[in-house]
Amino acid sequence: MILVIVVAVVALCAGLAANRFLRPRLMSDDDAGMAVKDLVGPLLTLTVLLLAFVLVTASGSYSKAEIASRGEARALDQLTEVAEYAPPAERERVQADTVCYARAVRSQEWPAMADGKGSAAPSVWSTDVRRSFRGLEGKPVFGMLIAADNKRSDEREERLTQATASIPSAIFWFLLATLTITVVALAICLPRRNKRGQVIVLTVITALLTATLCIIRDVDRPFGGIINVESTAITEVERQATRDFLTHHKAADLPCDNKGDRRAT
Repeated sequence: MILVIVVAVVALCAGLAANRFLRPRLMSDDDAGMAVKDLVGPLLTLTVLLLAFVLVTASGSYSKAEIASRGEARALDQLTEVAEYAPPAERERVQADTVCYARAVRSQEWPAMADGKGSAAPSVWSTDVRRSFRGLEGKPVFGMLIAADNKRSDEREERLTQATASIPSAIFWFLLATLTITVVALAICLPRRNKRGQVIVLTVITALLTATLCIIRDVDRPFGGIINVESTAITEVERQATRDFLTHHKAADLPCDNKGDRRAT
């Protein structure tokens, strides 16, 4: 985001400098230059293009990430509730593992997704959950637990997929180059005198295009930046799962700490 702002400012300054020193050699000296309405018109197509990327590509990735996060939380909550129908030993293990899984996702995997990465910590507990199913084979609750866990796994995979940028770097650099060329070209066409209004309008347009490109960059990374998907859903499931576990057990019985790391034995 800082790079976009820096490049846009440099492009604006370069264009104004070219208007000052290069334009007299290329064009006849006049005071009319390009009118304000002429500045806005040529940028309409570019603005629509940038907005299309925001609404279709980046916003689509953000929506999928949010849906996957909520879907994973619902599946984990269902896993905890279905475990109530299991024998006491398996119920305790499944509910404890879901609490630890939620803690690992919230504390370790969520911050890692800001950089488009995942964490191995939640996998420790999801593997332990599946191991606890072995003693339930042949019982009615077995199928329900498997279905809930498969749903959780699919939603987590989708969440991690959406954590990476959906817009290729080549397209982003193309848009940045387009912004630079457009700003420089428009600045060269400004008149050398009596141009205060045009300079103000060009500066505003540059700021708007820069903000649009920054929004694309920010929304395309849904777990980092200003516009991001919060861990509200998984945090709420963690709270509910912890409450259910503490109904029959003590907090010391949980095999993990508050960050989802396994306790030392």
